[in-house]
Amino acid sequence: MPDDDAAAARAAAEEESAFSHPAVDPDSTAAYGDHPDQLIDFYAPRPEPAPGGIAPLVVVLHGGAWRAPYDRLHISPFADFLARRGFAVASVEYRRGSAIPAQSGGGGPIAGRWPDTFDDVAAALDALPALVREALPGADPRRMVITGHSAGGHLALWVAARHLLPADAPWRIDRPAPLRGVVALAPIADFEVADKLDVCGGAARQLLGADEKFAERRPYADPSLLLPTGIATTLVQGRTDVVVPQAVAESYADAAAKAGEVVGLTLLEDVGHFPLIDPAADACAVVAEEIAQLAW
Repeated sequence: MPDDDAAAARAAAEEESAFSHPAVDPDSTAAYGDHPDQLIDFYAPRPEPAPGGIAPLVVVLHGGAWRAPYDRLHISPFADFLARRGFAVASVEYRRGSAIPAQSGGGGPIAGRWPDTFDDVAAALDALPALVREALPGADPRRMVITGHSAGGHLALWVAARHLLPADAPWRIDRPAPLRGVVALAPIADFEVADKLDVCGGAARQLLGADEKFAERRPYADPSLLLPTGIATTLVQGRTDVVVPQAVAESYADAAAKAGEVVGLTLLEDVGHFPLIDPAADACAVVAEEIAQLAW
């Protein structure tokens, strides 16, 4: 079998494994807005902390190229996996692209909504401390790590950079977000490189808009242009990822270094895109350890 065919078969098997787990119901769900997608699922740590003890809070942002068919259900086994390792978990839903076929790029659902996707993620993080006090009283929002996979990895990096957004950005905050760190999993972290590589069928360009809109909106959305954040950041990337290639994460790490910031880059041999969120994969345990190093 040619190498390309073998890589495609391996990627398909990894995806099938990651999506084979049944969705795990949260312990509770809270709304952060009026739209049906403005929800956060909460998973209590297991085992529960000892009386008087508190657990670090992990915020999970799911991937799926910011497209409507992919919601937080597919990452619920990963959220449950983290909860079973003693973390309190908040899994955020947000508005994604419509299911109407795109007019370019070969059809299919449109990636993301501008500005709704960003409105939602910012609102969710702003509302989270109050919601956590109600839903997860054993969680410690002062020890909060945000993680996200693929498009969710992009959003996790963006959350950590909101204080660096242009002055007229509605999502800008005055100081760095109160995060212990970011663990971005195969993130779409550099929109220019992702666009050149046609990552996820041109999802980054669909998210921001074509032609001049892409250039105009990148300073408001592209993490590689929002550095240094001053927040501890680690990227976890499979070397054989054919969905979001290693070059995207490397470009972000290089941009951080040029901005005077050291970003960790953990490269996993013989690992593709989906094992990072697959509780059955060894790579998922590596992700949990990276989160623990920042959270505890």
